[in-house]
Amino acid sequence: MAERRIIHIDMDYFYAQVEMRDNPDLKGKPVIVGGKASGRGVVSTASYEARKYGVHSAMPMAQAHKLCPDGYYVTPRFDKYREASQQIMAIFRSYTEIVEPLSLDEAYLDITHLVRPDLPASRIAQFIRRDIYEQTHLTASAGVSYNKFLAKLASGMNKPNNLTVIDYNNVHDILMNLDIGGFRGVGPTTEEKMHANGIYTGKDLYDKSERELIRLFGKRGHGLYNKARGIDESPVKSERIRKSVGTERTFATDMNDDDQVLNKIWELSTKTAERLSRIQKSGKTVTVKIKTYRFETFSKQRSLRDPIRNETDIYNIAYELYTDLKDPEVPIRLVGVTVGNLEQSTYENMSIYDFL
Repeated sequence: MAERRIIHIDMDYFYAQVEMRDNPDLKGKPVIVGGKASGRGVVSTASYEARKYGVHSAMPMAQAHKLCPDGYYVTPRFDKYREASQQIMAIFRSYTEIVEPLSLDEAYLDITHLVRPDLPASRIAQFIRRDIYEQTHLTASAGVSYNKFLAKLASGMNKPNNLTVIDYNNVHDILMNLDIGGFRGVGPTTEEKMHANGIYTGKDLYDKSERELIRLFGKRGHGLYNKARGIDESPVKSERIRKSVGTERTFATDMNDDDQVLNKIWELSTKTAERLSRIQKSGKTVTVKIKTYRFETFSKQRSLRDPIRNETDIYNIAYELYTDLKDPEVPIRLVGVTVGNLEQSTYENMSIYDFL
């Protein structure tokens, strides 16, 4: 069996780039695409010019305005993003049917069957990037490697508009020097625990025994041990599976402060996104549930045309649902966020408000 060759394609600041393409006056300017500036929406995408001011995705729009008051704030045009995404996905599938979309602008491709001595994986990735630019006038970054973990790591190393290959010649040096937070699945909480145990880089992780990592991180320890060695056997999946994932919290005391409740909704959205990412699923329905101090339960949901699994997008929709659902005069004791109607290997980081 031929050794796998995986490409991870990640469009560069996708929503902002589409806006710049369609409005050339925005080129070279700090462009921020996101939720309502007057509400508690968050940034979905920021151009590299905006990132120089410290603006980044998932940041509250109010904070973005403070950091970059002269930025160009754009209301999302999801029909345009979806249209561009459909073109991009069609290009992927013109090369291989083994495509696992992670978002409107991101996907894994298994091209093992296409590789020949005279047609290496890196050249195929360049062809794909060329086709994307010629057909959409948008740039993409690509990572090429022998598994998904390394391909995704590679695509983010030299953005924007670049291609990076991780192979047996450079994988060890890259992983040994990688900040521990750069390992997929190592979030802020895990990173803090890593630091508490003297793990700051891939080299520190590599030096830990598998037994010790399992003792520290449970079942995840085995995966961390493998990642430090560049091992990832997970396949590129194109099939779909339906389930649901949700998180809820009961307050110690009845709550009627919207800011505090919305902070909790952000936490729940983040936890739900982490769970979705862990099982590589996304969903087309977002539901917010509240339980009042009278123990009455109410919920409201919104169905989407395309699936999401990014905390920013879950929160932006949950915020709208909570605002519609909550009676300002009635304290609540519980709030929950659920993403349902799940699909395997679909959109991961999409900011999509199909209800607009």
